[in-house]
Amino acid sequence: MAVGHEVVSVLDEVLSLKGRASGFTLNTPLLGAIPELDSMAVVALITTLEERFGFAVEDDEIDGAVFATLATLIDFVQGKLTAVV
Repeated sequence: MAVGHEVVSVLDEVLSLKGRASGFTLNTPLLGAIPELDSMAVVALITTLEERFGFAVEDDEIDGAVFATLATLIDFVQGKLTAVV
């Protein structure tokens, strides 16, 4: 689950969680549950994921469901990586 670990690392970095993200499970809710994850942070998170993983995210690919839980975010990133290859 290297992608998952990298996504957790990006979350921790972008949201300045100071290591809190390392305690997240796949079922950890994100949007609406983590105060640091506001609309501006979502933009920064998407940008960082694009840079870190080398894919592009179109506006119509993003909705609240992507950020529902850690698992949904990891699934989104894995789907983007599969589409790139």
